[in-house]
Amino acid sequence: MPASSSTSAVFAISVAARKASMEIQNLRVYERRGLVSPARTDGGTRLYSEADVDRLVRIGELLAEGLNLAGIAKVLELERTVERLRADNRRLRAR
Repeated sequence: MPASSSTSAVFAISVAARKASMEIQNLRVYERRGLVSPARTDGGTRLYSEADVDRLVRIGELLAEGLNLAGIAKVLELERTVERLRADNRRLRAR
């Protein structure tokens, strides 16, 4: 199945940083902390998808609200869980 446009890794780190209004070094930190996982080329170049950029924007919003990176990791995990549960609920209601 082909990747959707939101998950196709096409942006270099400089483009992703600009689109998310962040500094490049912050993206590297967020990757080290497991907050974002860009694809890598065979040569090791990071490639970000539109979904990755959206996640970076969300990280920026949470930072602006005063959360630290550990708190952000927990919020992102909980948001993923809520979305999965909503999808399960929609699927069950459609039966």
